Amino acid sequence: MLAMIVIAAVGAALGSLASTPSSPPATTLPPASSAPVIAPGQGSSAPGAPPNALALARSIDPALVDIDTLLSYEGVQGAGTGIVLRQNGEVLTNNHVIEGATSISVTDVGNHKTYDATVVGYDHTDDVAVLQLSGASHLRTASIGDSATVKPGDGVVAVGNAEGVGGTPSFAAGSVTATNQTITAQDPFNGSSEQLFGLIEANTAIVPGYSGGAMVNRAGRVIGMVTAGSEGSSIQGAGTTGYAIPIDAALAIAARIEADAPSATVHVGPTPFLGVLVSTPSTGGPGAQIVEVFPGGPAATAGLVSGEIITGLDAHTITTPGALTDALLEESPGTTVTVDFLDPSGTTHAVKVLLGSGPPQ
Repeated sequence: MLAMIVIAAVGAALGSLASTPSSPPATTLPPASSAPVIAPGQGSSAPGAPPNALALARSIDPALVDIDTLLSYEGVQGAGTGIVLRQNGEVLTNNHVIEGATSISVTDVGNHKTYDATVVGYDHTDDVAVLQLSGASHLRTASIGDSATVKPGDGVVAVGNAEGVGGTPSFAAGSVTATNQTITAQDPFNGSSEQLFGLIEANTAIVPGYSGGAMVNRAGRVIGMVTAGSEGSSIQGAGTTGYAIPIDAALAIAARIEADAPSATVHVGPTPFLGVLVSTPSTGGPGAQIVEVFPGGPAATAGLVSGEIITGLDAHTITTPGALTDALLEESPGTTVTVDFLDPSGTTHAVKVLLGSGPPQ
């Protein structure tokens, strides 16, 4: 199945890249039109929901965190949720919750303390990220289930920081309607999108802020990480359809990050920073056209200016803005790369750029 959906994070735009951003995200992401606005600590139930949904939500609450981000280059703030994996403050969340963040503040629901967070690593393709909270200890950790056993009809409860308001998490109860789903997650403000695979689908009324939250089964064990909610669901009047990354898949990525084992999609450690805002070329051709150069950044220092079209980065041919991001993520801060570009007259040039360190992508 292919569904067009909106990512369930507040203020954090999918595809908003600080090293090669698309367009600035909106300040807030409104809930899907058919979804009820849930007050902190409250919830909603759809057909097939566990009868003890509130109790299940309260049982997982202490193992969740509220995530608040500042995206300085875009001039906006974002919010989402995270799941505590380790007592020392290791947290699992969606990549799109922390994408582009220049600072991350995390409040633990269990002890109400707020911590600064650093990004350990992330998978921008599968939308998974791992954070480490500074100075955290003895945090309540989530009880993990087995997502391989999840099947349609199973009662589930999604729990998260609805609308990014903090406090007691809200919940959306329902039942699994399908597994192994493929969706296209689209940002309604800038039009950027990505495909996600192998997801759990449920008739849960997900609203912005739930991203990175927990989807638990009837035993209160986490079987998925909430990732998105669709508009206009027709599932028995449930309002919206919720999607979650199976926890087995999310933890496999987290383990790779913990092991400092990067791959073509998994980035570990600081993120290389070019310092430009790019878009699809106005000429209609291939490449990534510079819309803005951040003052004092690596690109500005190297002499790149707005209007130029980046066509290559070292051995990589750049055909789209996304290709530029992918190429950059194979580099490291402090390395020098060769950037090929076209000036407005169509003449080809090459320049050396010393990459800085920037926000996660």
